[in-house]
Amino acid sequence: MSEPTGVIHDIGYQRYTGLRLGRRHVFGALWLHGLRTIFGLGRSAKAKIFPWLVIGIVTLVAAGLTAVRSQTGQVVMTYAQFADAMSWLVIFFAAVAAPELVSRDLRSGVLPLYFSRPLPRGDYALAKLLALVAGLWLLLGGPQLVMFLGAAFTTGDGLGGVRDELFDLLPGLLYAGLWAVVFASVGLLVASLTGKRAFAAGGVVAVFLMTTPIVGVLSILPSRTINELAMLASPSTVVQGVGLFTLGVQLAPPGAADQMIGDFGPVYALGAVLLAAACVALLLLRYRKVAAR
Repeated sequence: MSEPTGVIHDIGYQRYTGLRLGRRHVFGALWLHGLRTIFGLGRSAKAKIFPWLVIGIVTLVAAGLTAVRSQTGQVVMTYAQFADAMSWLVIFFAAVAAPELVSRDLRSGVLPLYFSRPLPRGDYALAKLLALVAGLWLLLGGPQLVMFLGAAFTTGDGLGGVRDELFDLLPGLLYAGLWAVVFASVGLLVASLTGKRAFAAGGVVAVFLMTTPIVGVLSILPSRTINELAMLASPSTVVQGVGLFTLGVQLAPPGAADQMIGDFGPVYALGAVLLAAACVALLLLRYRKVAAR
């Protein structure tokens, strides 16, 4: 009786001989995928409704402000004030975008697949964070650019007027970047704590909105020092405190900044840096533990 023999079947698999991209390209691809996810690109029509509705609202507001300025010649709202006014929309945008970036991966259990590639666990978290920062900055910076183009084309001072308008725009874009960094770092940290997107979204909104009443309480206490430091109690007002310190009259009438934050402007700047740094550190620690499971 003959011994059974094995048979090797050729089913068409071929060895990959192309260029093997490394860590930098994996990081870039993950960042780009995250940015597309935020705006619903490459996803279903349902996933595009909320982000593009918010984009439409902020752009419509910017267009309206530009139209009023072109007709009256008066600056209704500065670029920095626009970022402040739209910050409540950014909160809800971040509350939806952050869970889409991280909670879905936690719930579906695909993180081991990510970390099986040449992608350190910290790179995953940083790529998602930078994608959210970029998305929030575009949400605020895009409409600011619309306002700038409208002002530049209607200025009566020629190239000098365009240059002055550009110098007004740049601080507004930097201020929008500060909003994006703080909101993204806090929002992504909260969203990374649960795989349920509804809980994550609610947690992000709660962190921003439920801390605001604390600011109101502290601001009416019978102590001027506590009143001037009250805005440190909420991530949103911390950013506003930095804006009052660095931009001054671009955000508030003359003297209002001194009345609201006094001489504590550097404290607000340090507070914003420490808040963002602490959230990033905790986010990296969170994914170090997730990857070890």
